[in-house]
Amino acid sequence: MLHGLAPEHFDDVVALGNKVHGEGYLDIKSLESLYLKGIKDDINANFVAIIEGELVGFRLTYAPGNWQPDEWCLPDAWGVEPDKVCYFKCNTVAEKHRGFGIGGKLLQASIAATKYQGAKAGISHLWKQSPKNSAVNYFTKAGGILIKEYPNRWNDAKEHPNYICILCGPDCQCTACEMILIFK
Repeated sequence: MLHGLAPEHFDDVVALGNKVHGEGYLDIKSLESLYLKGIKDDINANFVAIIEGELVGFRLTYAPGNWQPDEWCLPDAWGVEPDKVCYFKCNTVAEKHRGFGIGGKLLQASIAATKYQGAKAGISHLWKQSPKNSAVNYFTKAGGILIKEYPNRWNDAKEHPNYICILCGPDCQCTACEMILIFK
C-alpha cells in the first residue's frame, strides 16, 4: 500500500493535490523540487499510498537540513535545533479514502525515514479550514503541539503563485497552524 514517492507517481500526485487543495497547488516543476528536498543520505521521506493500482494519498516531507525556516516559522519556540527538524509539507488523501488511517500511516512512514536522516522533530503548517479541521485534528492526535496560527498563509505565496483555494478562490483567507511533533 505505501511506497516511496518516485517520478512515475508525479502526474497522479499533481492531479490529486490540485483536486484536494485547489488548482495551482502543485505542478510537475514544483513537485520535482519538493521531492528532492525529501531525499537525504539516499533516504526518501516522501511517500504515496496506492490501493488497487490507484494513487489515493501522498505525503511530501523535507529532510532535516534540506529546508530553511521562513517568516512563517518560529524556530525559537520549537525546543529543537532547526537543522534537526524535518518539514511536513503536505499530506493528502483522496476524499473517498479518508477516515481509514491512510494519512496517519503516511505520516508514520515519513517520521521513520526522517529519523534515519537525523530528525528529532517535524514541523508543519496545517490547513485549519480542512474538512472538519481534519488536518489539525490528525496532527494533534499524533502528538503535534500548536506553535502559532497564521491567517492568510497561502494568499499570494511565493511557492504557489497560481494557487486557487477550493474554499476562498484566488484570494485565500485560510489559516495555517504551525505545529511541531517531537519524535520519541
